[in-house]
Amino acid sequence: MNNLMEEVDVCILRADRSHISYAEEIVETIFVAAQQRGTGIARRTPEYIEQKMTEGKAIIALTPSGSFAGFCYIETWEHGRYVANSGLIVKPEYRKNNLARRIKRAAFELSRERFPDAKMFGITTSAAVMKINFELGYRPVHFSELTTDESFWKGCQSCPNFDILERTKRSMCLCTGMLYDPKESEE
Repeated sequence: MNNLMEEVDVCILRADRSHISYAEEIVETIFVAAQQRGTGIARRTPEYIEQKMTEGKAIIALTPSGSFAGFCYIETWEHGRYVANSGLIVKPEYRKNNLARRIKRAAFELSRERFPDAKMFGITTSAAVMKINFELGYRPVHFSELTTDESFWKGCQSCPNFDILERTKRSMCLCTGMLYDPKESEE
C-alpha cells in the first residue's frame, strides 16, 4: 500500500453489532501499537469493544473489501459530564493518509451529538493526536481540569509511566491532558 492512498478508499462508519467480528483484531492492533510506542494504553477486552459497538459508541474504518483499517470509541465519566474518545488506532498500512484525523473527527461529532453538554478530554503522548485534538478545539490543560472519576485513572495503571502520575498525585505525567469545553467554544 502506498502513502498516496486516497481518502475515499476507506469508509468511516458508526460501528454497530454487525462489526463485532472485528473486536479481537482491534484489541490486538491497539495492544501492539502501545507496545511499539512504549505507552500504557489500557488493555481492553474484545467484549468491551463489542459493548461499545452495540451501544453505538464507536467508529470503525473499513476498506472496500471489508478489511479493518481503524477504530475509536467513546467513554463517558461522571455520569456523562466528561467524554473521552479512546482507543484511536489506525493499522500501520493505512497510516499517513489522514485516516486518524477522519476517525477522530467522526468520534468527536458522535460524542457531541450524544453528549452535547459534556466536556471532552484526552491524555496522550502522541504529537499527531495532540495536533488533531487542537484542530477540533481542544486545548492543553492541567490534569486537575480532567475527570476525577477513579475508574478513568485506574486505566493508567498499565502504563509504564504510572509511577510518575502516582508520585505527583495526578498533577502531571508524560501525557498531555487536552480538553474541549462546549461552553467555551460557543463563546
